[in-house]
Amino acid sequence: MEACDLNSPVAGSVASDARPMAMAHQAVHDTVVRILGDLPRGSLLDVPAGEGALAAALVEIGFNVQCCDLYPEIFRLKDIEIKRGDLSGSLPYEDRSFEYVTCIEGLEHIENPQQAVREFARLLRPGGHLLTSVPNILNIEERLKWLFHGYTSHFKPVTRAQVEQARRQFGDKEEVALHIHPIGYAELRYLLEECGFSVAQLYRDKPKTHLWLYWPIVLLIRIITRLAPKQKRKERWTDELASDEVLRGGNTLIVHAILSET
Repeated sequence: MEACDLNSPVAGSVASDARPMAMAHQAVHDTVVRILGDLPRGSLLDVPAGEGALAAALVEIGFNVQCCDLYPEIFRLKDIEIKRGDLSGSLPYEDRSFEYVTCIEGLEHIENPQQAVREFARLLRPGGHLLTSVPNILNIEERLKWLFHGYTSHFKPVTRAQVEQARRQFGDKEEVALHIHPIGYAELRYLLEECGFSVAQLYRDKPKTHLWLYWPIVLLIRIITRLAPKQKRKERWTDELASDEVLRGGNTLIVHAILSET
């Protein structure tokens, strides 16, 4: 299931003529399309597919796209195959079926992201590409929000009132709206490497508008991290955690990972 704002409608019919809505921020989709646009075309699985907005964009640039979602009834595209699948379980495809997998705004909605990453490794051919995204809970603004409030913008306490609101609006599709698994860069990289991936590059969706206000703190963090021994920085991924994509990143961190050839 792709992310959806609590104030956004969810489609209720299959293969509607209406234009699919980007349930993630459009800047995230644009970044993914730009990354994949520079790569050879091939077979691609988009999961969770949501209404199909990203899938439509990827078809337009020449990818052979199949889609999967926990709620295929919200999918709006007529000419692309959609199957029901749960990222917390086994997806309905054979081993080594795809050259690419896109998982945008999905991992934070499920209880077991490691199972999802394990499935991506099973479905991809050796050398295959994974594009995935998570809310960036480690940018400087979110770090300060955690310091002062005890939670970040994307992972506020999931109160009973919030759950009830999601159920009233989405019925049995409450997972579409609820972020239940905070996952930062370090946790995601660990899951990827455990499943045979290596991180090729990090991307941010777009810079935050008022980021310049935090420059003194960013500078202080970078000075302090540079004082650590080189080996320790390497072991703890310090440079990545202080990078522009993470520390000065936007709302979403996009990770391009490649599955080992062996």
